[in-house]
Amino acid sequence: METIKLQEIFDAKIDRGDMIEPKDWMPDDYRKTLIRQISQHAHSEIVGMLPEGNWITRAPSLRRKMVLLAKVQDEGGHGLYLYSAAETMGISRDEMIEQLHSGKAKYSSIFNYPTLTWADMGAIGWLVDGAAIMNQVMLQKTSYGPYSRAMIRICKEESFHQRQGYEIMSVLAAGTPEQKAMAQDALNRFWWPSLMMFGPPDASSPNTAQSMRWKIKRETNDELRQKFVDRTVPQAEFIGLTVPDKDLKWDEAKQSYDWGTPDWEEFNNVIKGNGPCNKERLGARVKAHENGAWVREAAAAYAAKQQQKVAA
Repeated sequence: METIKLQEIFDAKIDRGDMIEPKDWMPDDYRKTLIRQISQHAHSEIVGMLPEGNWITRAPSLRRKMVLLAKVQDEGGHGLYLYSAAETMGISRDEMIEQLHSGKAKYSSIFNYPTLTWADMGAIGWLVDGAAIMNQVMLQKTSYGPYSRAMIRICKEESFHQRQGYEIMSVLAAGTPEQKAMAQDALNRFWWPSLMMFGPPDASSPNTAQSMRWKIKRETNDELRQKFVDRTVPQAEFIGLTVPDKDLKWDEAKQSYDWGTPDWEEFNNVIKGNGPCNKERLGARVKAHENGAWVREAAAAYAAKQQQKVAA
C-alpha cells in the first residue's frame, strides 16, 4: 500500500480518537517521538527510586519505612511497564538502558535535586508525584495503545504516592515549630523544580504542538502547569504552609492563580547534566547495572536451558 494511503488511514484514526497499536502503520516521526517520550518516562521512574531509596532505612517509624519501601517498589514496576510499552515500538531494553547510561537519553529534571531531610520525602510525594499525576492522567487517553494502557495502572498507584507525601507534610506542618520549619524548607526547595517538570513554556517547546496534533498529549505544558498551581496552592494553605512565590495571587476574573516565572536557565542547565545531583544519580544507576550483570546472565542461561528442554 502506498505511503500516502497509509498516512491517510493513520490520520483518520487519530482524528477519530482511535488507538494506534504496535502492528499498525505509523509515521517514523510518530514512532521516534513515542520512543523518546516513553523511554524518558521509564528512565524517570527508575532514577526516581534513588533519592527515596536513600531514606528507607532512615524513615522515622516502621510504618513510614514500609510505606516508602512500597512506593519505591511501585516505581520499579512503573519503569517495567513503560520499558515494555517502548519495546513494542521496535527498540530493545538494552538500547534504552545504554542511552540512559551514556547520557544520550534524558529523565525528569526533578530527580537531580538532593533530598536533605525527611520532609523531602513528603515534598516529593505531594509535589513531584502530584505534578506527575497531572501529566499522566491525560496520558491514559494518549493515542498509542500500549502507552495508554500502562498509564491506567500507573495513575492508580501514583495517586497513593501523592496522598502519602501530603500526609507526611501535613503531619510535619502540625508538629513542633522545628518540624513545620522543615516542611516549609522542603516546599521552598521543591516548588519551582516541580513546576519545571511540565517542560518548557509552550512558546519554546519543540515537541508540544506536534504531540498535540498526534494526540500523544491532550493538554499543553502551560495548561498542565496552571492546573497544578490552582490545585496545589489551596492544599498548602490548608496545612499552614506558604508557597514560595512573591508574585502568587488569586485572579477572580480568571478563577485561577497568577504566579511567577520559573528559572528556565536553571532548568536547561539541569537538563544538560549540570544539576546538583546529575553525576551522582547517573553514577548510581550505572553502578547498579554493572553489579546486577550476574543476575541478568543467570536469568538468560536459565531461559536458554528451558528452551532446550522444550525443543528436546
